Amino acid sequence: MILTGFAGLVAEACSMAIGEFVSGQQKAWRGSGDGQAENNKEGLPNPQQAAAASALAFLAGAVVPLLAASFISEYRVRIGAVVAAVSVALVVFGLLGAALGGAPVVRSSARVLVGGLLWL
Repeated sequence: MILTGFAGLVAEACSMAIGEFVSGQQKAWRGSGDGQAENNKEGLPNPQQAAAASALAFLAGAVVPLLAASFISEYRVRIGAVVAAVSVALVVFGLLGAALGGAPVVRSSARVLVGGLLWL
């Protein structure tokens, strides 16, 4: 289980990074002339930086349930630990997103928590 979880974590992080990179490249080359100059002029992020940030953000979120599950052998306890760890992580990521974006903290955290738990 741990091996497949880790493989999925790496595969999805790579997928997110590649998607972000391709999206950034398309925006960069949409204009005429030098694509990176167009990106800088429009205030768009560097595609490599956006890809790295996307991969790291996914890794930070995906490692939480993997770590919670890896140290517990009892199946029912493992499920409870994963749900608890994911719930705490969702609230923390919601708080962080609200603080960085200047949004209402409680509302943003609740939205991230409920949206994330719906995916479980």
